[in-house]
Amino acid sequence: MKAREQLVRQLPDVAEIVRGSLLHRRIFHRRGCPKCRRGEGHRVWVLTVSYPGGRTRQFSISADQKPRVEKWLENYQELRAKLEAICELNHELLRAKP
Repeated sequence: MKAREQLVRQLPDVAEIVRGSLLHRRIFHRRGCPKCRRGEGHRVWVLTVSYPGGRTRQFSISADQKPRVEKWLENYQELRAKLEAICELNHELLRAKP
């Protein structure tokens, strides 16, 4: 019970989580952009989120949003790992003799 309570106290703020992957992509405009015509393109940050059924959504992220999104992704992974650990402890409690 002590280990479970300790894990609960260590959970990140659940309001500051996001699921997905942060990718650094290069986009190209169809016409009118000299940079794209030269093959350089434009570097952008994209948050990609997969949903059941193979659907994927992409969100463009500005450079100033990147640190916040990285922290929210980290919080999500930490929350997920701690929830799994809590579940394992609860499984042990269910198997314990009363």
